[in-house]
Amino acid sequence: MKVSMFITCLSDALFPRVGEAMVRVLAKYGVRLDFPEIQTCCGQPAFNSGYWEEARASARTILDAFEESDFVIAPSGSCIGMIQHYPKLFENDPVQLERSRRLQGKSYEFTQFLVQVLGVTDVGAEFPHKVTYHPSCHGSRLLGVKDEPMELMKNVKGLEFVPLPFAEDCCGFGGTFAVKMADISGAMVAEKADHVKETEAEVLVGLDMACLMNIAGHLRYRNEPVRVMHLAELLAEGANLL
Repeated sequence: MKVSMFITCLSDALFPRVGEAMVRVLAKYGVRLDFPEIQTCCGQPAFNSGYWEEARASARTILDAFEESDFVIAPSGSCIGMIQHYPKLFENDPVQLERSRRLQGKSYEFTQFLVQVLGVTDVGAEFPHKVTYHPSCHGSRLLGVKDEPMELMKNVKGLEFVPLPFAEDCCGFGGTFAVKMADISGAMVAEKADHVKETEAEVLVGLDMACLMNIAGHLRYRNEPVRVMHLAELLAEGANLL
């Protein structure tokens, strides 16, 4: 079985520790991640901005990169969510349309794969901290990833979970939205940071580094002492895998 990592742009360029955490957690269960070096951006920024031809160019590279993979795993619900749009990009190209549907069927966000495919809900982690959780829009709404992270956190010894008020509200990043609508984006992330502070949590976790980067940046701007982590990092650290 060939299981491949789709590292995604932000994790590759800015948060490589997230990829390392994924590798180490999955290795504990005998999964050795393949890494196709030709992989590139999923095409979402171009797609959302109306540049569909440019998005198709990225999508074709992704299709080539993971053609031979049995499973494709990413630390981002947003980028896996973009793959769900590939059939729309190639609706007039029967060959690429079929390839897109195959990729759709074998692509998973990290916690989806861990829980749904491997059947793992307890990685043997211990993390004695107060933790809150931000459910990113694409992961929770487009992919339906809701129960998986909660199951994994529930089984972390010592973890005190605190629900985040208005958790499902967007953090304001939204890719190009944060650039095009900077004032609105800033107001949204300020509100999200207010709710994080309400929880009095020591740690904020999530499943998408774009959202976490946005919230973490605002928390740092306020000098709030909240640690921000991808759930893969928390699990790996708590299981002494990092």
